[in-house]
Formats: sequence, structure tokens, C-alpha cells
Amino acid sequence: MALLAGCASGNGSKENGADKSIKLAYVAWDSEIASTYVVKEVLETKLGYNVEMLQVDAGPMWAGVADGSADAMVAAWLPTTHETYLKDNEGKLEDLGPNLDGTKLGLVVPSYMDVNSIEDLNGDAGESVNYTITGIEPGAGLMMKTEAVMEEYGLKDKWTLLESSSAAMAQALQDAYDKQEPIIVTGWTPHWKFAKMDLKYLEDPKGVYGQDEQIHTFVRNGLKDDQPEAYAFLDAFNWTPDDMAEVMIKIVEGASPEEAAKEWVEANADKVDAWLK
Repeated sequence: MALLAGCASGNGSKENGADKSIKLAYVAWDSEIASTYVVKEVLETKLGYNVEMLQVDAGPMWAGVADGSADAMVAAWLPTTHETYLKDNEGKLEDLGPNLDGTKLGLVVPSYMDVNSIEDLNGDAGESVNYTITGIEPGAGLMMKTEAVMEEYGLKDKWTLLESSSAAMAQALQDAYDKQEPIIVTGWTPHWKFAKMDLKYLEDPKGVYGQDEQIHTFVRNGLKDDQPEAYAFLDAFNWTPDDMAEVMIKIVEGASPEEAAKEWVEANADKVDAWLK
């Protein structure tokens, strides 16, 4: 499945020409908006690329890099969240390794709620939230894992996983938090919500969500030959959850993704220079 009809692998880019261009695919999660716009800023201002941003769902993001209608993504959550997408596209794209360590998935609640484990949801804890978990985009790896969690913990019959979006989930959480009301959401780290609110993950004693993960960079096959300069930078791109949080919080506080990325790149010249070496 191509991301854009008529897009061909390579896109006619010239490493030494004036028409250097690259397509970055990403999902509209706060974390991936932050990382992809920082990559875009470096590619454009430091390496002279024309960058096209392709905002899609997780499945099309993987498929687009695999079929060459996108050149790269810095938003692959492994080994658990996106393992299905990786299996579906095995051998069709190149893994450049992790660009961020220390991610986590799970069910998240405000710390003022008297519930600490997913196992507790089999009791009366669900009444206060109408037995509803507020989720994100349908088809996201986090949603698929949460469906598996509901099955494993015997919640399927009584509980509903509400399909939403990353932005709508965060807004619902913020609204409930401001009113000190109960809410359960699908959550992940890094995310700005943990800096803005006192939250906690529900314990997952069965380990369905998996352990801490990494976010990987993937590129289309052939990018190394077509655009070695961009490939080398993407291969070197690596930052921390704190770095990502700085960009996310600026966006939440009103900056555009472009502005937040530009500020971070300018303030972290040493890190950027290391990527470009």
C-alpha cells in the first residue's frame, strides 16, 4: 500500500543537485511529531534538503517506507508495539537501530485514583469511568496491545476501549485531571502529559504490554546509495526522552512543531553537530 499515489522509490533526488528531497512518514503522536520535526529541521537547515512530511497511521507509515513511497521514519516502537508491522514488512526496509531508549506503554490514570493494577479493573474500579478506557487511533500498536490486555485480564465482556486520537486522548485526560475526575487512558512514555500532570501506570503483572522499548529509525531499501548524506544523518540521529520532552512541551504550550524543533536544534548545537559527523 503506497502512502501517496504515483510516488516512486528514490523520488528523483540528487545528492549533489539543487533538488535534494526526502519524504518522512510519521504518526501524529506527540512524541513522533517532536522527533520527526527535529529531523526535518536538521535535514533542511544543515544539509539543504527539501523535506516532505507525510502524516499517516502506523500501518501506512510502515508500508510506505517498505514500498518506497516514503524515504524514512523515526517512529518505529520495538520490540513489542510495532512487532506486527515489522513482521509484515520483514526484508522490505532497513532498520538503522534505536534513536531513543526508555519508552514504555500501559494504562495510565491520575495518581489521585485508588487503583494500582490492571487486575483491579475486575472489581468495582470500572464504575467510576463507565467501564471505558480512552484510547487513541484505531490500528495503532498500543491499541492492539490494549485489546490483548483486555483479553488476558478478562475485561473484554464488560469494558470498552474507546477509539479516539492521540490529541483527543490527551485532552480528555487533561479535562478530567483539571476536575479531579477519574479516567483511564492508553498511555506511553515519553509524553508531555507526565510533565504536566501527576500520573501513574497501572501495574501489568502479566507483562502483556512488554518491557521498556526503543524507538527505531527505518529507511527504504536503497536510500544509502541514493542519498548517502541523509542516510548517514538518519543513522546517527539519537536523543533522550528528556530531549524529546523539551520539544513536546513547547508545542503543547503553543509553539508550532517547526518553531519548537528550530529552538531545540539551535539550543543543542553540540548534539546536532555530533549527528552530522
